[in-house]
Amino acid sequence: MTLTITPLPLTPEAFAPFGDVLDTTGTPDKMINQGLCGRYHDRATLDFSDGQAGISIFDAEARSLPLTLDMVERHPDGSQAFIPISRAPYLVVVAPDAGGQPGTPVAFIAQPGQGVNYHRNTWHGVCAPLSDQGQFAVIDRIGTGPNLQEHWFKEEIRIEKP
Repeated sequence: MTLTITPLPLTPEAFAPFGDVLDTTGTPDKMINQGLCGRYHDRATLDFSDGQAGISIFDAEARSLPLTLDMVERHPDGSQAFIPISRAPYLVVVAPDAGGQPGTPVAFIAQPGQGVNYHRNTWHGVCAPLSDQGQFAVIDRIGTGPNLQEHWFKEEIRIEKP
């Protein structure tokens, strides 16, 4: 049996159980640089059990829909923020926790200019730019010890075009 998922638009309300949407909607919190730059201040809650925040660059190969979802991962010791450097849509997949395993996945399409911050311990898919190779600035925990759990699905999960 195949579970079919259709991605939803990425909105702060729909994504709230899994993390924060990082974007520039609404009025800036304040204007800086002689009034020429809007600052959208403190858009995510970074949460680390230990270690420190680090910034990495991810360079991900393009994917296309439909796509088979075979694995999700989570990070028990820290949140993980993805801020796109490329200006292209990308797929965001998350799943609620169901007793230490991922529940039914939910998919979103992030538009250019939208980033996400996954809360600590949130099951999520991998970087999946949808048109061209995509680069992301990633802010996450840098520390000792394992901070990655993977879950490989036994059933087929297919993510369709919206």
